[in-house]
Amino acid sequence: MSDLLQYDRDVQNVRLGEGYGNFKCGPDDELIPLIDHANVACGFHAGDPLIMQETVRACKKHNIAIGAHPGLPDIQGFGRREIKMSPEELTAMIRYQVGALKAFLEAEDVPLHHVKPHGVLYGMMYRDREVCRAVYEGVPRGTPVFGLAGTFHEEVAKELGLPFVAELYGDVKYNKDKTLVIDRKKKAWTPEETKKHISSQVNNSSVTAVSGEEVDLPLGDHDVSLCCHSDSPGAVQIVTAARQMVDEFNKKNGFD
Repeated sequence: MSDLLQYDRDVQNVRLGEGYGNFKCGPDDELIPLIDHANVACGFHAGDPLIMQETVRACKKHNIAIGAHPGLPDIQGFGRREIKMSPEELTAMIRYQVGALKAFLEAEDVPLHHVKPHGVLYGMMYRDREVCRAVYEGVPRGTPVFGLAGTFHEEVAKELGLPFVAELYGDVKYNKDKTLVIDRKKKAWTPEETKKHISSQVNNSSVTAVSGEEVDLPLGDHDVSLCCHSDSPGAVQIVTAARQMVDEFNKKNGFD
């Protein structure tokens, strides 16, 4: 996965390496040159050792910062089906996956940049403080975490002393309570929908919820990263549009 655009204020991040064996998921090679941060699948919801190795090497070639993207143990459901796990299981699962990616990073002399949980686990964390704490307990000390501002993601990260980066979403819709609509399979966006959705978040820190309300996003003074998904239909077009809008925002506001 790639977390496409980052901006300090805004950058871009995308999920990568989410194939498995001979199966490919997403146009990673086309997306890598467009992004700032990569969220690399660590084998539980997608990815395997060779794909992790190839993804790390490709990101290194393009000077892309690399983060771990651990998910629930559900390859068939792509980490988008909820699984009940104990806090001990969650913490150990995160350590296991992050540790696997760190081995490939160390082999290439590349640091671990951040950790961002995947899919439904991400949603479980912003709804349940205990789940969030258990997951963050598995993150190496001092490692930044990417999450949803104004939720347990931000609150628990602060409690544990983990640097927090607030995320926006270029290809995910929002509920009126500012949480995400997590689809098992990504739906297509028109260019007009993409531009409106991303522009509102980047320039106004607000978004139109699926129920029609305009809601403010509580980004505070955090660094911000705009996430797009490599498995979205038209991912390259979405990421290209996002790249342009983030770059324009950063230039206008003196962040570039």
